[in-house]
Amino acid sequence: MPRDTKDAVGADAGGPLADLADLILNVGRLVRARTPEGPQVVTLTETERQVMRVVDLYPGAAPSEIARRTRLQRTNVSTALRSLEGKGMVSRAATNGRGIAVRPTERAAANLRVLRAAWAQELAVILGDDLDTVRKCTHLLSHLEQRLTADDQGGP
Repeated sequence: MPRDTKDAVGADAGGPLADLADLILNVGRLVRARTPEGPQVVTLTETERQVMRVVDLYPGAAPSEIARRTRLQRTNVSTALRSLEGKGMVSRAATNGRGIAVRPTERAAANLRVLRAAWAQELAVILGDDLDTVRKCTHLLSHLEQRLTADDQGGP
């Protein structure tokens, strides 16, 4: 993104970047509303979902890294990790020194497979077979996610 964002942002909050952010938030909410429920799916809170996203993307991450990447308070991450551990979604193990590594469990992987299959089915009905556009959109959103969860020094 260019240093001078005045043109990209526009004079008001009605510019294309604000529109994109608004759509991302709303589409995420609408997809989540169609997420399956039942015994085959482990129900998670919003904080637990955010923590699991980072644990899935960065297996072996320390709780402090999870807090940084989610932009959550460390105490909230600790609470979510205890709950996720109780639900069988994560395991925590000591590393060399005094560190802790958090990893998703097989139950978490199975849960994610069920969710991804349901999401794919929902979106296939809506989007049809326009996979080139889907891939472009996925690339853009992946780039945004990587930049938004990157270290303050600019690394992913």
